[in-house]
Amino acid sequence: MTVTELINKNDKTAFSFEILPPLKGNNIEKVYNIIDKLIEFDPQYINITTHHSEYLDQAMPDGTTKRVNIRKRPGSVAIAAAIQHKYGVTAVPHMICKGFSREESEYALIDLNFLRVHNLLLLQGDGKRLAPEQLYPNRNEYATDLQQQVNDFNEGISEDGTNFEKNATPFAYGMACYPEVHEDAESAESDLFYMKKKADNGTEYFVTQMFFDNQKYFSFVDKCRKAGITQPIIPGVKPIVLMNQLEALPRIFRSGIPEELAAELRKCKTDDEAKEVGVEWSIKQSKELIAHGVPSLHFYSLMATESVRRIAKEIY
Repeated sequence: MTVTELINKNDKTAFSFEILPPLKGNNIEKVYNIIDKLIEFDPQYINITTHHSEYLDQAMPDGTTKRVNIRKRPGSVAIAAAIQHKYGVTAVPHMICKGFSREESEYALIDLNFLRVHNLLLLQGDGKRLAPEQLYPNRNEYATDLQQQVNDFNEGISEDGTNFEKNATPFAYGMACYPEVHEDAESAESDLFYMKKKADNGTEYFVTQMFFDNQKYFSFVDKCRKAGITQPIIPGVKPIVLMNQLEALPRIFRSGIPEELAAELRKCKTDDEAKEVGVEWSIKQSKELIAHGVPSLHFYSLMATESVRRIAKEIY
């Protein structure tokens, strides 16, 4: 089933969350431990992030340094297949533009099809740490470029323009949206223009960047509907777990912290206290979103598995 079919199959707000592949050298049990803590809340799908490689200076035995290319978190494709096999839950691996050539993206699509993983989240990705040699001539610069490649693949058109027999099950995919405007957007109007382009070209749904002020989400959805965007817009919820996230999250993700939440976080003297504030805020935020009839809640669970568990236990 596709993500929209999953979230529309019953009347209640669906539950989903996002996980990271373990660091290179670790095993998949770390992933299973996270899922085991949240599986009782009936996740309709589980997202798996994807990460490009980085060039690092590695110390050698002779005292010199060598510049090496390392992918710290490999395995998104394999983990997606493992999740579906072990838990019977739909897995949604991310595909990103930055750091990958079009050929690499096509090979990922081929492997995912073989593994019967047919739901994706298409993203531009963060290119801030890319080396010049990772700016492949044959690359997807924007998420809309990757979207077109997936659309072509579904029609049996390879990245080099040759034809092949279409897959029996086409890929369905969602894409990102930004209630507080993407950092590279010229304006809110420009951001909405490209979101409408994604909608018109076949995205099945949208998932928002994390936000902490529901009114910004409600206002954003209203603007989208007036612009003719009809797809589900799934809110992304991030429980705060550290004191420094009060400053870090707005800086990194451009997600504003409401003064009511900020004031409570400023009172915290430990990360444990900040985590309690984060749980309470996310419960309040989630309940209001559910009352407004959102189709699904998507939780960003990095460093926050136990918080997500407590929130889900309260609202599901």
